[in-house]
Amino acid sequence: MKLLEMKHVGKSFGELEVLKDISMEVEEGEVVAIIGPSGSGKSTLLRCATLLETMDKGVLKYCGEAATDNAEREATHYVSRQQLAQLKNNFGLVFQNFNLFPHYSVLKNVTDAPIHVQKRDRDEVYKEARELLRKVGLAEKENSYPGQLSGGQQQRVAIARALAMNPKMLFFDEPTSALDPEITAGILKVLRELAQEKMTMVIVTHEIAFARKVADRVIFMDSGVIVEQGKPEDVIDNPDNERTKAFLQKLS
Repeated sequence: MKLLEMKHVGKSFGELEVLKDISMEVEEGEVVAIIGPSGSGKSTLLRCATLLETMDKGVLKYCGEAATDNAEREATHYVSRQQLAQLKNNFGLVFQNFNLFPHYSVLKNVTDAPIHVQKRDRDEVYKEARELLRKVGLAEKENSYPGQLSGGQQQRVAIARALAMNPKMLFFDEPTSALDPEITAGILKVLRELAQEKMTMVIVTHEIAFARKVADRVIFMDSGVIVEQGKPEDVIDNPDNERTKAFLQKLS
């Protein structure tokens, strides 16, 4: 089942064309890593997929349900705000900079949206939240506040918060970019465990070794287009395109 479909997506900021006729799909249970140089459009693509940015052109669907009601190559027209709110339940997003509420405890950060947005049973949500905090190695931190945590711990809270909404898929925008190597290893371990559980994930990352090990498919972007995509062993270890080769050689 296709959880995400994006077709002929275009996005510009003023004169700058950031996304140029991009199409991509994500299947249930698939882990997709998006790599590429800074300014290639990776984060903008993710923001369009998660409705944080509006596409200029193109079609967006979640689980077969359309977030847009225009033809593929026409100017994008979104469905109603109420319909978009329903579609947002399909996915979670983990930001680079955590975006936790500083005045909420760890437990309240994780439980607030399921209780107040999804209107779920408080006791059930708290039980699930504590299990998620245990899963990400923070069971003893439920009463702490974000300012009392390291960057890696805050990122793990952000992952637990996203999972607490029971999404069908998760998006990550450079989840380790603000962290040092030792802390990065802990975050990547959590993502590997989610991948083993067949959580559908789209991960914008600069961690090439991680993408090779965990992703089912790697997408290389440059200058607003998808240059190459395929299995990690093909795109990373044996790329066809010269732009992909040049990018990877700079990192080696």
